[in-house]
Amino acid sequence: MRPLPIFTLTLAMLLWSSSFIALKHVLGVWDFGQVLFMRMSVAALCWLCCYRYLGNFRYQPGDWRWLALMGVLEPCLYFLLEVNALRYTSAGQAGMVCALLPLVVALVAFLLIGERVSRRQLLGFAVAIFGIALLGVGSGADEFAPNALLGNSLEMAAMFCAATYSVVFKKLCSRYSVLTLTALQAFVGTLFFAPFAFSEPWPADWAWQDMAVIVFLGACVTLGAYLLYNWSVTQVKVTLAAAYVNLIPVFTLLLAYLLLGETLNALQWVACGAVLLGIALGQLPARRKGAQAVTAEG
Repeated sequence: MRPLPIFTLTLAMLLWSSSFIALKHVLGVWDFGQVLFMRMSVAALCWLCCYRYLGNFRYQPGDWRWLALMGVLEPCLYFLLEVNALRYTSAGQAGMVCALLPLVVALVAFLLIGERVSRRQLLGFAVAIFGIALLGVGSGADEFAPNALLGNSLEMAAMFCAATYSVVFKKLCSRYSVLTLTALQAFVGTLFFAPFAFSEPWPADWAWQDMAVIVFLGACVTLGAYLLYNWSVTQVKVTLAAAYVNLIPVFTLLLAYLLLGETLNALQWVACGAVLLGIALGQLPARRKGAQAVTAEG
């Protein structure tokens, strides 16, 4: 694997990890719809400033279904689920749930396009799900996670959206520019979250530090991280790119501890171990002899 995709994937994971910390902060200032609307608006404005690099969009007949599905999955449903997950669970726990993405991608690829999924991957998925449930049950209500089980469940639903999006994006990027598709997501997100933003009164006082976090979320995470990841998907297999999501819980737990002061109890560390064990089981290479796999035919 070439060094550049490794670097871009790692940087994208670091930016995504930091978004959990940033979102946790701004959700204490604005309503979730206002946060998402401002975040997507910043990304859309950035794209307007560099519209010359987007290239010509040549629509292919019949692709409206795939383009619509891409936009609905991300940013609409994904961000809606994730930002509400962070209202109920801690940034560290949300980052741990996010590490399930590689296994969920394999499962979704099996369901949608018939890619082979091994029994070991299914076992790993089951173990990881057990760990996620234990992580939520083992968390008492506190200022960081008032209802961790609900929050982690919403984050899990967001992972299914992200996994399906990865498969759909891989299909579309063979016919459209990565820049064009990523920009389209920003404009769709701005329109989608506008009604949520203006359904609640806005706070009277805005601190520049809070606005700086919004700009970071829109320009560096929504624009930068997605662009880095989407470009990487065109260079490597989608399942390999998704495997780098394993870096997110490491980055997130470290940042949450350093910046938010979040900690985990003993049972939650055991739960984290179960999640990581499930992920490791799901990504071990299958045996060449005697390996059994579940196929689309059953």
